[in-house]
Order: sequence, then structure tokens, then C-alpha cells
Amino acid sequence: MPASDLEGIDEVDGDLIEMPPIELDLTPAVCGVRLDKVLSTLVPQYSRSRLQQWIDAGHVSVDGEVARAKMTMYGDEKVVIYPQPAPEDEAFKPEAMDLSIVHEDAAILVLNKPAGLVVHPAAGNWSGTLLNGLLHYMPSIAGVPRAGIVHRLDKDTSGLMVVAKTLVAHTDLVRQLQARTVKREYLALVWGTPNVSGKIDASIGRHARDRIKMAVSENLTAKPAVTHFQRLATGMLDGRPVSLMLCQLETGRTHQIRVHMQSIGFALVGDALYGKQHLTTVFPRQALHARRLGLIHPTSGAAVEWSSELPQDFADLIARTGIKTY
Repeated sequence: MPASDLEGIDEVDGDLIEMPPIELDLTPAVCGVRLDKVLSTLVPQYSRSRLQQWIDAGHVSVDGEVARAKMTMYGDEKVVIYPQPAPEDEAFKPEAMDLSIVHEDAAILVLNKPAGLVVHPAAGNWSGTLLNGLLHYMPSIAGVPRAGIVHRLDKDTSGLMVVAKTLVAHTDLVRQLQARTVKREYLALVWGTPNVSGKIDASIGRHARDRIKMAVSENLTAKPAVTHFQRLATGMLDGRPVSLMLCQLETGRTHQIRVHMQSIGFALVGDALYGKQHLTTVFPRQALHARRLGLIHPTSGAAVEWSSELPQDFADLIARTGIKTY
């Protein structure tokens, strides 16, 4: 799994929450120097960017007045800094959340993730994630690596996910994913008319120029990725042909279905990142739903499977295409 996947979340630094103000009596040695530069020198335990954020947010005062970053110091001022917790300092904390739980037992929890919900904290999404909701729903899951999350769905992808409730279950599910025995089936609506069926076996890595995107790549850092697809039906959307696809994953790379389908010329409807911008106004997210999940239960050893109905927005989109069954 990528090193960025919830590595290092066992401890959360909460020291800033109770930290008292930092008081500084400036000396003539800083005369003529801007406040932000003065603070970066006198308070080196905090990064310059964080100090700048505190100034901009009004958490620094000079002689009792709210400070401005570009203020020039004379060297006789009294500066007070009121340290604030950074968003990432509070990332892995419980938050009340409605979870759509499909199945739960002593070992695992299967849920239906709605579109718009981020799975775990990262830059730009330090709170309000599924991980925060899981920690509130079941505090004991904090003792499981990655808070029990063994695979992810993109923020705007809906559908089924499994979460491990115990260390034993987590280890077992990770091994099943590595062995490619977990069955993950998605419905996707794409622009165009792909072949009736096929297999895309193409490694995926970070895009060479756009670090937000992934891409099919032969770079040594790219990871193997395999997607099987089947065309279920065709229709029309805003005067253009579209196809409803059944996609099955062997691997689970970031944005895998979106990247693979775009790589063969059939971007997902609504995909603002990998599709054509002028075609993304017909649906506010990528048309992708994880509808079926199958695995071997970590404790019973039985083959188990769950399915999920399409969310209403996706069902309404398909209705617009004229496709009748799926």
C-alpha cells in the first residue's frame, strides 16, 4: 500500500491545544526588519508558513494591536503570539457522522459510502472524513492500523467498502487484496461505445506533469493495474453516445477505473479530472459506483458478498440516457 495511506496516525500531537501565548520583547537588533522575518528567526520551532498563517488570522499582536505580516519593527515592541493547532494536528479525531452500514460483525464492517465523502484525512480534507466518523462510531478501531481502512474509494465515487475492526481481520483483508482475491465490481457510465468486453493491463503511476493526476505509465515507479470491463448497454446523453460499463478490479490503484477507461478513449461521464472539461457539466461527479464486494470472511472463512443499489443521482443520470436495465 502507498506509504501515504494513513502512515503514522498512531499518535496525534495535541501539544498546541494547551500551549500558552508566546511573548517577545523585541530589541534594536531587529530594527527595520519585517515582522514575519523577525518571528521566523525568534521562533524557529514553527515554520515560517505557519507563523504567516497565524499573523493573517489575527493570532499575533504587536503592542496590543492585531499584527500585519509586512509591518516593519523598530525594535522596542512587545509581540504576543497565540499558537493555534494546525488542521492536520486535529485530523485523526472522532466526529459524529451518519454511516450507511450494510453489514457488521465482530471482525468487519461493510458500509455504503456516499459520493462527496473523503475516506481519510489528507491535505485539504483534514476533517469530516470517513475515518473521523469511524473513530466516533467505534473508538476501539483507533488501535487497528489505518483505523481499519484497507482500501479506498475516491471522494466522488459511491459504493461499498469494507473496514477491519480487529488487527487479525485487517491483516487478513490486506493479504486478500494483495492476492487479488477480493471481488470489486463497479458500474461506470462512459462517453462513447467501447468494445463489448475487454481487459486493460496497464501500469499506473503519477502523471509526469500534473501531480494531481495519475496516468498509464511505463515508469519504474508505476504499479501494475488490471481492469476487466463489459459493456452492458448504450444510450444517448446530450446528443452524444454513452455506455454503461461493468468494471471489475484485479488491483486497486488510485483512480484506476477512471485512468484505464480514459486511456482507451472512453472517459467517465462527469469526470472533471480525466474527461473533457466542456462535457463535465452534465453530471457533477464521475459516474462511478462500487456496486458489489466479495471476499473471504477473516474469521469464518466463508465466501461472503454484498451489493448496493445505485444512488439516486446516478440512477437519474442513467434514466436520462434511455438505458432501461442494468
